[in-house]
Parts: sequence; structure tokens; C-alpha cells
Amino acid sequence: MSKGVTGSFADGRRKLSMESYLGLFLFGLLNPVVRTMRGLCEASDLERMGRDVCERPVSLGSFSEAQAVVDPELLKAVFEDLASEVNAGKSQGHEGKFAQAMHWQIVDSTLWEVLPRMRWAFWRKQGPAQNAVRLHVGLHLLNDHPVTAEVTEGKVCERKAWRKKWEPGAGYIGDRYFGEDYKIFQELDDLGCSFVLRLRESASLEIEQELAITAADARAGVIRSAWAYLGCKKKYRSLRVRLVWVDTGKETLILVTNQDESQLGAELVAELYRRRWQVELFFRWIKCILGNRHWLAESQQGVSLQIYLALIGALLLQLHGNVRPSKRMMERLQLYLMGMATLEELSAGIEREMARIQKRAKTKKP
Repeated sequence: MSKGVTGSFADGRRKLSMESYLGLFLFGLLNPVVRTMRGLCEASDLERMGRDVCERPVSLGSFSEAQAVVDPELLKAVFEDLASEVNAGKSQGHEGKFAQAMHWQIVDSTLWEVLPRMRWAFWRKQGPAQNAVRLHVGLHLLNDHPVTAEVTEGKVCERKAWRKKWEPGAGYIGDRYFGEDYKIFQELDDLGCSFVLRLRESASLEIEQELAITAADARAGVIRSAWAYLGCKKKYRSLRVRLVWVDTGKETLILVTNQDESQLGAELVAELYRRRWQVELFFRWIKCILGNRHWLAESQQGVSLQIYLALIGALLLQLHGNVRPSKRMMERLQLYLMGMATLEELSAGIEREMARIQKRAKTKKP
């Protein structure tokens, strides 16, 4: 053995391929038993693990070091390809008032608080410093799956991350934070983008023209609609926008759009914003049902790999099941991974749950 090379470096368990590393990582996200890096390495010497997940037993050092070698941008590209595939498979069958909304995305972000020693993820200082990882997502309005995603430190501005993802001709739905910068409205309009954003109650408004409210608008909770300019000073002044006031029963929302009445009625403006909650349900799903709450790696690259793998897993499950898996579906999948269910039983259980979901959806329709 040459000088400087120890026996541990010659150990076969250190020869970890990218497929084995990512396979173990994804297995750690989906199975209900093993939740730590050390546990995955201990389980890697099981016969079925070697056959279905990784090629050979993996050492703790190799698994830890691999996070610095695998580029998260590779997984990001895989995620984007899968998102396009899911979108293409669901592009048909949308009828009625949302048939024109195929390019609308709901934009938002969510935070995961992380350990104090993960200082690269600094978020804010309120008493003790708080660290967090932020996932920025663009969720397809109709198909209910993420089409864009970016993993950053917690302190990264949501609007800044959103700007990088703008696509000419797309439509965007966002909460009050996205509607705070009035200059964004002009930039989006110049790109041919549509938007429905919420304004803060304290927004400075200059009403130019009041608009009539139809019976359909009133049924949707719309109480007022008008063309207006925003901004108290000339340098902050927005382009001419349409405002829609919506009474939810608990509060009054002020929504802003650059679309006129013929393109997007006040009723649809209200309905589009109502659907913004889909992104909150997605964040809840990926954290609670998929169970992406324990970090298998602590570096920025390792955390990014884990989140992109979780997104890829979500898209694969949605691609093959045609719906985001429910808790019952995930339980059946985990039982299969534990060896308690056969592939046939897994398929049968998923089909039964799909039938239940479709039945519930039909009963909710008016």
C-alpha cells in the first residue's frame, strides 16, 4: 500500500456511486423506520437494500462526504423535467371557467428551522439567532403540482427568488408580500404576464374609475371593483391596475390585477385568489405526510439535495398515481418498503384510495 493511503480508503464501502447515494437518500425520505444517516448506513448491508436501493453496504464517511460531490443542480434539472412531464399528462380535460388558466402559478415559500450549528442558513436574530432553509415554489393552479422550485437560506427575499422564475406570458397568484413592490406590476406587464396579488389594507390608492358589479361577482363575495393607481409618491406610482374588493366573511381582501374585465371578471379574480391556499396544502403535505422534517445532511448542498429529492419523489408519486398521494397511500407504500405488503397489494390499495378520492370529489361538486 502506498504511503498516505490507509486501509479505510481501500474499503469497498467507500466506493459509493451517485445512484446508490441518491437511492439511499430517497429511501430515507419514504420509509417509516430509518430517519438518520447512521441508520441508513447500518441498513445498507441488508440483502434487499443491496438489490433494490444501493449496490453495496455504505460507510458513514462515504455517505457524509458524498453530499459535497453531488451537484444539486442535477436534481433540479430532473425535477423540472418531471414537472413538465406531469403537466403534459394533465393538460387535457380542464373545462369551463378555468380552461384559460393553464399557465397560472401560485407563488409562495415555506421555512424549515434548522440546527444552530447550520450557520450558513441564517434567517434572523430575535434573541438567539435563528437559522432556517426556505423553499420557493411555483405551484400549477389547475394541476396542483410544483413547476418551479428554489432552495435558499431563510433570509433570501421571496420576491427576489420569484423574479428569477418569471416566464413571459405566465400568470401569477401571490399573497400580500408579493404585492408590496408596485414597480413589479410594470415589469410583469412588460413581459406579458398576468397577475392576481393581494394588497395590504394600508396601500395608497388613487381610484380612477368605479366598475359595475355583476350578480356572479356578488355571489363570489365581490363588493367593489375599480381601476386605480397605487403609490403615494410619483417614484412609487404603479401602472394603471384593476382592484377587486372581496368580502370573505372574516375580512375584506383587496386584490390587484393587470387584466381588464373582458379577460378576467371580478368573480374569477376572487376565485383565483381563493385557490392560493393550494400551495399551503402542498407545503403541509411535503412536511407532514411525506415526512420531510429530519435532515440527513447539514451542509447547504446536502439540504438542497434532500429537498429536491423530496420534490422529485412527490412528482413521481403524482405522475404514476395521477394525484398527490394521501396519507393512506403513503402508509401503503411504506408497508411495501417494509416488506409487509406485496407489489400487487400496494397497487390494489392505491386503486381503492383513488376511487375514494374521486367519489369524495364528485360529492363536493354542486
